[in-house]
Amino acid sequence: MDTNLATTSSSTNGYPATEVAGIERHAPTTAQSKNVVALRVQPRPLNRIAQAHAALGDFLHHVRRRWYLYPPLLLIWTLAYVRVFFEPTPRVPLLFNWTPSLPYHVALLRPLSDPPGRGTYILYRFDGRAIERYPGLRGQPIFKQVVGVPGDAVTVEEHRVYINGVSVGHAKPRTFDGWPLATITPTVIPEGRYYVRGTDPDSFDSRYRASGLVRNDQIIGSVEPLF
Repeated sequence: MDTNLATTSSSTNGYPATEVAGIERHAPTTAQSKNVVALRVQPRPLNRIAQAHAALGDFLHHVRRRWYLYPPLLLIWTLAYVRVFFEPTPRVPLLFNWTPSLPYHVALLRPLSDPPGRGTYILYRFDGRAIERYPGLRGQPIFKQVVGVPGDAVTVEEHRVYINGVSVGHAKPRTFDGWPLATITPTVIPEGRYYVRGTDPDSFDSRYRASGLVRNDQIIGSVEPLF
């Protein structure tokens, strides 16, 4: 039978040899096996520079194909960077919410000519006691909803806060980094002050003394959520 696989036996340098399809392999005899060093094939080290160049090329290719996505993203990040590190007060009427405190991520800022009513979304400059521990919060614009207005009664029962008998949130005993949090003191909301809250259970709002009620002079404007 004609075949491409040929097997022959011979001896080379005292080693039994087997030739399969033109490849000669030498197997050590029992007496010589102790002198045979086993070789392990090591993987070739990855060329990280080549990988980085390839990744950069893929990214640039994506930018060329989807160039229209990047200018808006760059604008958003630039505005966010300027607001956080240089000028907290928004200079454009478009707001971006990066936290889960409220279920909205983009909103419009509008002037507020009249005092905000219950249910109004507002933007205000933070001026609570928490700035003693977190100085970076001073003057930062905060986006919340007004749920308590002057004349409303704020009561507390076992860390749950009520306004006129309606629950508006449960206060946690400490922050994520272990700082103790005191619940708001029961009171009647005075003129020129407002109780604000976020819908997220971890929202830092008026339920805590370190945040407190919001004064009229802190309010920047009303907010119209978009999505």
